[in-house]
Amino acid sequence: MPGNVRIAHISDFHVGSPFFVPNLMNRVIAELNELEPELVVITGDVTNEGYRQEYKNVVAYLDRLRSPVAVVPGNHDARNVGYVHFEELIGPRHWSRDVRGVQVVGADSSEPDLDEGQIGRERYEWICEQFAAPADLKVFALHHHLLPVPGTGRERSTVMDAGDLLQVLLECGVNVVLAGHKHVPWVWRFETMYVANAGTASSLRLRGHTKPCYNVLEVEDDEVRIWRTFPFGGRTIMARFSAATGAQLGRSPEPAREHAAGPAHAEPSS
Repeated sequence: MPGNVRIAHISDFHVGSPFFVPNLMNRVIAELNELEPELVVITGDVTNEGYRQEYKNVVAYLDRLRSPVAVVPGNHDARNVGYVHFEELIGPRHWSRDVRGVQVVGADSSEPDLDEGQIGRERYEWICEQFAAPADLKVFALHHHLLPVPGTGRERSTVMDAGDLLQVLLECGVNVVLAGHKHVPWVWRFETMYVANAGTASSLRLRGHTKPCYNVLEVEDDEVRIWRTFPFGGRTIMARFSAATGAQLGRSPEPAREHAAGPAHAEPSS
């Protein structure tokens, strides 16, 4: 097993939006630099309209992160031919990283100027190739949600080939899927795979009582934990399971800080 590995999962900055809060972004950066994860995975919508200046502002934030960063674009990033700026200023839209035995693969699910997305059958073989080698944990990252998220209203703007993609990921032995898009943190268990959505890290475009937050994936020997973490303090457990079997494990310590997977109702400490 990979020993101790931490991967931060942040999403949906929406830099350039009137709802973007620089103070939240600055705080998340400070917390991640203190946490020192082996990788920071960002699942899209880093900009609001895909404009070059928005991307430049995003890069200025990301340059302050001391951990390695891997980013997939979201539907907002693909607006106004924004994918061109993404590739020039941030990097490839499809990528693969080996993090001390944890294989992390990211793919662009965005479609230019559309809120919905897809991966597409032409990408399935590539995904399987990235996961072909043995790995202690296999993680797939994209922007759009693969399963409906409670508390987000009428279902729309999902991955159009979600069913086929879920089958491909299961056949490839993927353990965890990281996504964003809906601004609501949630974890589903699908067969032996856990699908973890992140909330927005730095935007006040929030549904109901959901709060800005990000996820932290911790791997300790065979145990995998997914935490919902609030800027300025506080965290709750979203999932705890065996990397080898996918079986759910008992509740973690810190009972006052946690509850089952679902919307972020817990108040962050001040």
